Amino acid sequence: MLTGKFYARRYLGFVAALTGLISIATLFSGPSAQAALPTPVSAATARSYLASLTVATENRTGYDRDLFPHWITQSGACNTREVVLQRDGTNVVTDSSCAATSGRWYSVYDGATWTAASDVDIDHVVPLAEAWDSGASSWTTARRQSFANDLTRPQLIAVTDNVNQSKGDRDPAEWMPPLSSYRCVYARAWVQVKYYYGLSVDSAEKSALTSILNGC
Repeated sequence: MLTGKFYARRYLGFVAALTGLISIATLFSGPSAQAALPTPVSAATARSYLASLTVATENRTGYDRDLFPHWITQSGACNTREVVLQRDGTNVVTDSSCAATSGRWYSVYDGATWTAASDVDIDHVVPLAEAWDSGASSWTTARRQSFANDLTRPQLIAVTDNVNQSKGDRDPAEWMPPLSSYRCVYARAWVQVKYYYGLSVDSAEKSALTSILNGC
């Protein structure tokens, strides 16, 4: 005759097996399709940061992209681009040189999803040229390298390549993500990066950011 203890043991065994399957599924599921850059500061904090930034006219004299060493090696064979592709993608598979051979990437700028890494660019939220214009011209090469490869601040994000190319070096007074629902996050990220690195803003840029952040 089967007892209550028998059924209890069978139930506990089933729960344990189910928990194990869930754990395995979690392990192999990878990040969500919308995983992206580190969460930026709140809108209130961003407004406070923005108010403290120096307002100055931009100056691009002497700028060269090579003055910002980027896509440096981060770990093993993986450079910064490859690390961000793995962070922001789903089920990303890489080869022995750390290059992504398959996966899925959701671009928060325009809402598009891609399955080839070649369709994805890694955007510097605050572009390198914009940083130069705003104070990075006086930095050491080491600091410019840190800025160009910053995985800690909300500065690097995997997005649709032609959307990133349409952005170019433009600031928020001139360009914002096509997906309007992401603009608040973008503005918060922009201000946090500028604040952390002590960069200035121009008057049109500050006005655009103020308008966006006030609507967050």
